[in-house]
Amino acid sequence: MPARVHAILVVRPDGRTPAAFHLRRTLAALAEQTRRADVLTIVLCGGDEILAEVAAAAPAESVVTAAGSTGFADALALITPRIDGDAVWLLAQDTAPERDALARLAGALELSPSVAYVAPKLVRWDDRSELVSLGVGVTRLGRAVGLADDELDQGQHDGRDDVLGADVRGLLVRADAWRELGGLDPALLGADEGLDLGIRARLAGARVALVPTAIVATAGDGVAGRPAPLTPQRRRRAAFAARVAQLHRRLVYGHVVAVPFLWLAILPTALWRTVVDLVRKEPGLIGPEWAAAVVGMVRPVAVARGRRRLSSARRVPWSQLAPLRITSAQLREKFVGEADDASAGVHSRGELRFFSGGGAWLVLAALVAGIAAFPALLAWPVLGGGALQPLRTTVAQLWADAAFGQRALGLDTIGPADPFAAVIAVLGSLSPWEPSRALVVLWILALPLAALGGWFAATRVTDRSSLRLAGGVLWALSPSLLIALTQGRPAAVIAHLLLPWLFVAGSVAHRSWAGAGAASLVLAAVLAVSPSLAPALAVLWIASIVLAVVMRAGRGVARLVWTVIPTLVLAAPLVWSAIRRGEVWGLLSDPGMAWDGPQVLPDAAGRALLATGIPTPDLAGWTTLLPEGPTWWVPLLVAPLALLALAAPLTLRWAVGIALLTMTALGVATAFAAVAISVSFEQSLPVPIWPGSGLSLAWLGALGGALVTLDAGLAPRLFLVRGFAAALMVAAVAVLAVPAMTAMARDSTFLTNGPDSTLPAYVAAEGRDDPDVGTLILTPQNAGGVATRVVWGGSETLGGQTTLLSTRTEPSAQDDAVGDITADLVTSPSEDVVSELAGRGISFVLVAAALPPESDAARAMRLSAITSLNQRETLDAVGETTKGSLWRITTEVASRPAVPGSVHATAAVIAALQFATLGAALLLALPTTTSRREARRIPRVVGPHWQEGR
Repeated sequence: MPARVHAILVVRPDGRTPAAFHLRRTLAALAEQTRRADVLTIVLCGGDEILAEVAAAAPAESVVTAAGSTGFADALALITPRIDGDAVWLLAQDTAPERDALARLAGALELSPSVAYVAPKLVRWDDRSELVSLGVGVTRLGRAVGLADDELDQGQHDGRDDVLGADVRGLLVRADAWRELGGLDPALLGADEGLDLGIRARLAGARVALVPTAIVATAGDGVAGRPAPLTPQRRRRAAFAARVAQLHRRLVYGHVVAVPFLWLAILPTALWRTVVDLVRKEPGLIGPEWAAAVVGMVRPVAVARGRRRLSSARRVPWSQLAPLRITSAQLREKFVGEADDASAGVHSRGELRFFSGGGAWLVLAALVAGIAAFPALLAWPVLGGGALQPLRTTVAQLWADAAFGQRALGLDTIGPADPFAAVIAVLGSLSPWEPSRALVVLWILALPLAALGGWFAATRVTDRSSLRLAGGVLWALSPSLLIALTQGRPAAVIAHLLLPWLFVAGSVAHRSWAGAGAASLVLAAVLAVSPSLAPALAVLWIASIVLAVVMRAGRGVARLVWTVIPTLVLAAPLVWSAIRRGEVWGLLSDPGMAWDGPQVLPDAAGRALLATGIPTPDLAGWTTLLPEGPTWWVPLLVAPLALLALAAPLTLRWAVGIALLTMTALGVATAFAAVAISVSFEQSLPVPIWPGSGLSLAWLGALGGALVTLDAGLAPRLFLVRGFAAALMVAAVAVLAVPAMTAMARDSTFLTNGPDSTLPAYVAAEGRDDPDVGTLILTPQNAGGVATRVVWGGSETLGGQTTLLSTRTEPSAQDDAVGDITADLVTSPSEDVVSELAGRGISFVLVAAALPPESDAARAMRLSAITSLNQRETLDAVGETTKGSLWRITTEVASRPAVPGSVHATAAVIAALQFATLGAALLLALPTTTSRREARRIPRVVGPHWQEGR
């Protein structure tokens, strides 16, 4: 047994628990040792008066004060020259040894002369049955691995003796080995200090041994070792310290030739580990990872000092350490064992029962219904009518429309793309050989996709298969969806299909990063296709954050904040452009082609219809189906759904019911406001915002509330009443859907077969592969005047539309130029105006018919324009087409104005930021084995009861 033991106790008050409490227990434990330390030195870091009083009252040889920022290694270095003994016991204020700990450590050190230091078994401060650490190993790449961290102590590791290293807390080190090895390396920042000391001892020819019978309790709240990961902040600190230590050890241990390459690999490795952290659903580690990378790169002096310390005592080759390294098989076995232990808990989540519960049959039935409702679409290559337009002919052009730069409309419009263009690019990329057919397929699959989304949304509010089926049916038969399908409103259709998935992911976004990642992607898509929902969804988002702060003590707030980040990044360029132009309200406009289709008026009768979920004045088509019959009863068909939804706050799950009714109220308010706001224009006509998207949100909330009432508002013995109420609700909505489901058979839809292009075939042929073919389109207005627009390429396309033009309320310099050109074309015989068109890259002039019915003024203007254009020698009349009268410019046509280099640079920066953000969200959303295992521990149904706080 060592003749003298010098205990060094380092105290620094940087934990959550008062350090004085820990220090008193540690000092008491030292006083009760069966074999007491011969010398005790206390190093007090900082000027805490209470700690100073406790330290002064302790039986210590001396109390050394140091700065509050002094680390464990530096504090020990202060005492190293004054070590008085044969062994040094390394302690912190939160390391309380049991009565015989020092006796057992000293005995083991005495019996093994070849051992440089011995390590105790570290257990929890308040629960000695749980291990904190008992030995540390290292992988081939230098990753530190605890051999028994966070396990229950059942004596399963007590037979282990020889290890590579150990946790620094409680080590008993031979004094001569301590001096020879140079103590701890302060560049490790408190992590892996015992491991590094053990590796250097091994290379010096000594051994490291464990003494499992010597037990030391630690709180993980002191100056030594990594902090216990009890809070997010401490987890980040621990991750930072661990990564800094790993990078430092890699540079210190590496061969001198490899060090420059290891240094250069730090940043690429940080990027790769960032991707891994996202996949593992641990984005909180990304900041510490990059901070550690920066620290690792800017400390060449510390690396050089560490390499000198290592080489000065090294006597054996690195190959001697190979048997003690953690192999890949051992590491895999350890992680599999931890996963099995985690999976052994109680699973709160039942089976999904998609097939056994009838979900698959529902989707199949909805597919049959969709084909029966729109059978002609099976033979249509392109879908037209309403707000529909063809898509670009290539995937490259689709994504070009989604990028910052020259727009496909306007004389020389340069600016950000609408986020809607990115959604269209994704949709068109699903059919790369014929992008426009993707819209046709979407229309055919709209009902089964809606049923699928509704069924999954219902899984968040009920476990009953019958109610889930009812939810899927009611969502697929929603008036807002069916009317959008028959009128040809692609943005509204996509919004309706996405909303249930936003509910599925958003309702659990606070629980996990996988849910937050999925919700962020769906939210970005929803607001891209329906910006008018932004105020309502913003209210719900703020409310969710407030609830997380109040009811969950802030847990999950970071995940909720992330859910809006992709949306903000995608919309930021357009928002900034709108602010600069002073047209912020235009951000709420419906994306795509501005179309003034049938919808209710902003009067009392119209708002009454909106309150029933019907966005059109024809009572969802019943006035056309029964033109002579009474239709007063049609709005009453939603009464069963509405009454059941209103009863949701009266059930045991009243909190969920209130939240869903709030969603309904916000959706209805959005619809009310939409019909009274016009921020976009179809030629010279203002176009109100489509209220159907707001009604889809309201329908989602009402449907969820009704399912909550049926699930939790009726006693189990009243299952017949529940079944009858659900059947009545479904039957009523099915009756409401009859006109829309039979509209195509009755030729009452706005849908058409094509066209492939909105321009004449002659122009379309030239512009199919050349997006720089320009066409000037003149459209006489029924109220007088001419509307003019410039189209580039072979057609106007859905993804090529831009709110930069459709929401403009003040003419720009380009608008003035186009207006002057138009005036000269239709009134002046001068040929200079045609040369000006050619100089701007425009090859064709098209005079289109006015919106039907054509007024006398519009007809007169059209004939006058045709006459004027026919008189120009530099215009060659192609002839009358189904799109209007077409002329080709015969003079030499210049190329389209080139895009400045700064635009390309801006586009590259924006694209990089947006793709990086969306990539991060996608990696977070991808499920992993761990995320699925964690999800199974939580009920699928959100908020089973208010007491559970979910």
